Amino acid sequence: MSRDARWKALLDLLVERGRLDVEEAAAELEVSAATIRRDFDQLAAQQMLVRTRGGAVVHGVSYELPLRYKTARNASEKQRIAAAVADLLAPGEAVGLTGGTTTTEVARALAVRGDLTSGTPALTVVTNALNIANELAVRPQFKIVLTGGVARPQSYELIGPLADGVLSQITLDVAVVGVVALDVTHGAAAHDEAEAAINRLLCERAERVVVAADSSKLGRRAFARICAVDTVDTLVTDTAADPELVRGFEEAGLRVLTV
Repeated sequence: MSRDARWKALLDLLVERGRLDVEEAAAELEVSAATIRRDFDQLAAQQMLVRTRGGAVVHGVSYELPLRYKTARNASEKQRIAAAVADLLAPGEAVGLTGGTTTTEVARALAVRGDLTSGTPALTVVTNALNIANELAVRPQFKIVLTGGVARPQSYELIGPLADGVLSQITLDVAVVGVVALDVTHGAAAHDEAEAAINRLLCERAERVVVAADSSKLGRRAFARICAVDTVDTLVTDTAADPELVRGFEEAGLRVLTV
């Protein structure tokens, strides 16, 4: 197992359990305790966990993994969701994309769509996510608009008043929003309030709002609200979604696509 794969596995276990012992982690990952100790020390140096005597705990109460460590989670589900979301977008539209692993997959799905290989532009993409802009900037048929702002290391998103200034001057056909949580009562939410504020503004500037979220995000709450559920037009999720939750979203007026 490579170091990056091992670190992803360790961080996933920490998020799930809140605390991890060296011996326990070594047994689960089938590596030596010395290797796990080194991993914990290096991750602690990056402030991604807190070292304890004999193990580690998650860093902070509202723990959030950086984007580069979340890409492997529910990967196949996210790719199916992304393909379905991409199919909802028409050539020539102005599309807002928030940051996140699922929306990054949406960008990749758009990049390989056959009917978007030409046009002036084939699609206008507005995003505050540096990695998404990087994915699409090499496609000359796409017009890429990147907001200003201060880069947030966890998600590669630009946040703050500089991003607000750009978004307040544009209109969008559709906003595609990645979320940490989506609940009928509490709406869509993110971990970080500044990130949520930019996502909220993208939704406000759009004619319609599509939430792209795998089933693990549904029925959950998170710290910073993005928008109420009645702001969302379409939810695209995977087939593992709880039917009762799906029914609740549909009764709230959302079109729900499970893929």
